[in-house]
Amino acid sequence: MNKFDPRIDALVMETRTHWDPSVGTLSDEDRRWVAKSIHEQPQLASHIAYERSHTGFTRSITVTLEDIQRLYLSR
Repeated sequence: MNKFDPRIDALVMETRTHWDPSVGTLSDEDRRWVAKSIHEQPQLASHIAYERSHTGFTRSITVTLEDIQRLYLSR
């Protein structure tokens, strides 16, 4: 699955963040902010995957440059 699913997202117990090459180099502080913000608003992510775990689901988001732009516009 590559889109936000609110039903499954309610069962997310763990998150992971991956970085698309289009993002380029970001400072550690910027990466922390982007990762925290995109997981707070996962519906803004263009590449999202859910994996079943023993206790629920793991949400993996691959952050793209477009995702970062959407985050700034949503502020």
